[in-house]
Amino acid sequence: MKFDRTYSLEEIADFLGFSFEGDGQLKITGINEIHKIESGEIVFVDHPKYYKKALESAADVILIDQKVEVPLGKGIIICDAPFDAFNRITRHFSPAKLWISAKGEHVEIGENTAIYPNVTIGHNVQIGNDCVIHAGAVIGDHTIIKDHVIVGPNAVIGHYAFYYKKKPEGFDRMHSCGRTILEDHVEIGALTTIDRGVTGDTIIGKGTKIDNQVHVGHDTVVGENCLFAANVGIAGCVVIKNNVTLWGQVGVVSDVTIENNVTVLGQSGVGMDLLEGKTYFGSPCGESRAKFKELAAFKRLPSIIENL
Repeated sequence: MKFDRTYSLEEIADFLGFSFEGDGQLKITGINEIHKIESGEIVFVDHPKYYKKALESAADVILIDQKVEVPLGKGIIICDAPFDAFNRITRHFSPAKLWISAKGEHVEIGENTAIYPNVTIGHNVQIGNDCVIHAGAVIGDHTIIKDHVIVGPNAVIGHYAFYYKKKPEGFDRMHSCGRTILEDHVEIGALTTIDRGVTGDTIIGKGTKIDNQVHVGHDTVVGENCLFAANVGIAGCVVIKNNVTLWGQVGVVSDVTIENNVTVLGQSGVGMDLLEGKTYFGSPCGESRAKFKELAAFKRLPSIIENL
């Protein structure tokens, strides 16, 4: 998420009420998660396992719960609860705004776009030309829908990210302030849900078609001309490249990459990166030919055991 203007390290530390180390005039342009971070932005880290990754990332400022050696050219803000500090910043610069009508503020709708009854549209939404938004759909804040897009009945585009920190008193949600982007000629099925980015973008690429009752998690980036069948579930922070087919009930864990021209057969579980141009099956999935051979061998086990 980019700020409305450039801030200094000293200004952000003063806002939070914490001490900092580094050049107080260091310029800060935004805030982001570690997998999306860019130069000039703030990231948070609250576990020693990830200190090195955060300190060596593109982030210029790190919210951290321990005093550490500050990398050259960077700054740190030392706070007891970096997660909470991160949430304070995002809520301040991108506060949630109540919906009081079926259409929020700063909504742009293009020519020849059909908005069916009982559609609800949040704030800061852009919908392009020649789109169809079917009855009951909910279009969340900061959603961009480009041209020739179809959104099915009761679909939810741009809901909160499923991102929590466990605390003694329960789970605390990370405030979502990212966007959801549907590129040209995308189709979204009925009852499908696509979560917005936490601080970045969830993107569905040009020409991709998504069936009914599919879920796409926060900050996932889907390429062009993909096909996802019913009941596919994709976790957050997944990268799916072009011309990928996921058949029914495929599940994909977070932080994996599926390369171009991959097919994953129905009811498979994707728990690792998948190589370009291959077909996968099983849970955990593997190359389909090898998995089918394993199934054939497994069927022979009873007769093998009887003959022992």
